[in-house]
Amino acid sequence: MFNRSIKNTILINIGAFLLVFMLETLSNLFFKDNFETSYLFYAHGLNYTFMIMGFIWVNHFILIPFFLDKKRYFIYGILLIGSLLIFSYLRTNNWSGTSKIFFFLLYTTGAGMAVFFLRRNMIIQKENEEKEKLQKEMELTYLKEQVNPHFLFNSLNSIYSLARQQSPETPDVVMQLSELMRYQLESSKKNTVLLKEELEFIENYLLLEEKRLSKRCTIEFLISGNLLELRIAPMLLIPFVENAVKHGAQSTNEHSTIDVSVSIKNTTLYFCVVNSKPRMVPASKREGLGLENVRRRLNLLYPNSYVLKIDDVEKLYRVNLSIDLTASIVKK
Repeated sequence: MFNRSIKNTILINIGAFLLVFMLETLSNLFFKDNFETSYLFYAHGLNYTFMIMGFIWVNHFILIPFFLDKKRYFIYGILLIGSLLIFSYLRTNNWSGTSKIFFFLLYTTGAGMAVFFLRRNMIIQKENEEKEKLQKEMELTYLKEQVNPHFLFNSLNSIYSLARQQSPETPDVVMQLSELMRYQLESSKKNTVLLKEELEFIENYLLLEEKRLSKRCTIEFLISGNLLELRIAPMLLIPFVENAVKHGAQSTNEHSTIDVSVSIKNTTLYFCVVNSKPRMVPASKREGLGLENVRRRLNLLYPNSYVLKIDDVEKLYRVNLSIDLTASIVKK
């Protein structure tokens, strides 16, 4: 990487040298007859090019790094003006013609500095974008890795409850869980999955919970609209459903309800989860690791493309989420 940077710097400066030489030659083309030979004409242009680029190199590789970048502005200004005067005097060998060369060099130096800082800002911006992209990928990987154990922990609790009841459905539930875990492991390797598959996963999870909760909970799951080939980030919706089970039906012996509805309009997903609440549930305990993670994933994956609204009222807890899945179609 370092060698590549040096190579790019050398190539850019060679290109700049050739460009200045070409411009200097073209600017004096009308005065070519004033030179005795073509050699003297091109030697004059080459001489001026070395003078211009020489000072630009001194400024870029010595004055700027050692003084301007270190915020020694006064010293930098003194050295810059002093160097311009010295270069101008060496060019004319007398002070009377120095002012013309001085302002000429000042102009070319200003233009060179503008290009220098423009290129530097572009490099810094590119590096920042790469760092931000890397950070985003690392954070998403971290969040996806957290989802797996969180979901498994909740599901094992369900199986444990059935086993304690010595339910004959326990073996079937274990098989269901293995299918759910297989989907989860496969989907975690992907950036997006078909929305249809993700909703099937949620439906199977609700069937598993319905068996565990027996007659204590009424669960409804409705889908309307054409799913088409829409795609979504995997395991993005399940935390809302888990939350409804954990803080609704699972936290009370009273009869409870969970209603999950999905509606598709064009490329927008409308996802709603409503669950009944026990009489006494502290609001601070309503949201756990799952909802915190899903919020962060939404911010990273669908910035400015989703609306999440949570209503925590006396008897109901409602989650309304809408996502424009266009971004997922692009990532397909």
